[in-house]
Amino acid sequence: MVRIKVIVNGAKGKMGQETIKAIEKESDLDLVAQLDLGDNLTEAIRKHGAEVVVDFTHPEAVMVNVRTILTAGAHAVVGTTGISKDDLAEIEKLCEKNKVNCLVAPNFAIGAVLMMQFAREAAKHMPKAEIIEMHHPQKVDRPSGTALKTAQMMRESMGEGAEIPIHSIRLPGLVAHQEVIFGGLGQTLTIRHDTINRESFMPGVILAIRKIKGLKGLVYGLESIL
Repeated sequence: MVRIKVIVNGAKGKMGQETIKAIEKESDLDLVAQLDLGDNLTEAIRKHGAEVVVDFTHPEAVMVNVRTILTAGAHAVVGTTGISKDDLAEIEKLCEKNKVNCLVAPNFAIGAVLMMQFAREAAKHMPKAEIIEMHHPQKVDRPSGTALKTAQMMRESMGEGAEIPIHSIRLPGLVAHQEVIFGGLGQTLTIRHDTINRESFMPGVILAIRKIKGLKGLVYGLESIL
């Protein structure tokens, strides 16, 4: 069996720790390095011959990391939020230039991906809606990447000019939760997803690691590989 050589960047964070545990359980994945702030990412990729780097770091650092990963010739699986449309355009060019692939996923939970797809379908029939996203206080970006991606998918049904207000809540006791509330004549429809713990993201992360080499350039959203 050929094992995929993987680096986890952001290894000291909560998502990084969960990713390490998940990778170590898989017989076809080889965790070659665990990196965090201050470590030399380029050097580690080349030293260990890493094929895939999983990045769960910080919105302020994510683009520096992505540039480093792709320029060093590794594929990137990115779960760090805070990536803009301009950033995605830059990533697409970097992938083409360096002949590597990058999956950027606002959310790796399968249920969250389904929630976004259901919201897009509902938006065809109930075009008045608002999004409430709720996270732990340590989440620095607001709105969340999941909420922004949900709104983008809903506009595919409603039209690009559709207004979809997003409300962000940051409170202790929360992990990651989102409601999309649709209002119509005499009725409402609520589509909700709750992340109880970070293990829920791991099947999506492992799937992305296994599929990244077979993709082409930039892929945005886990739904593209399900």
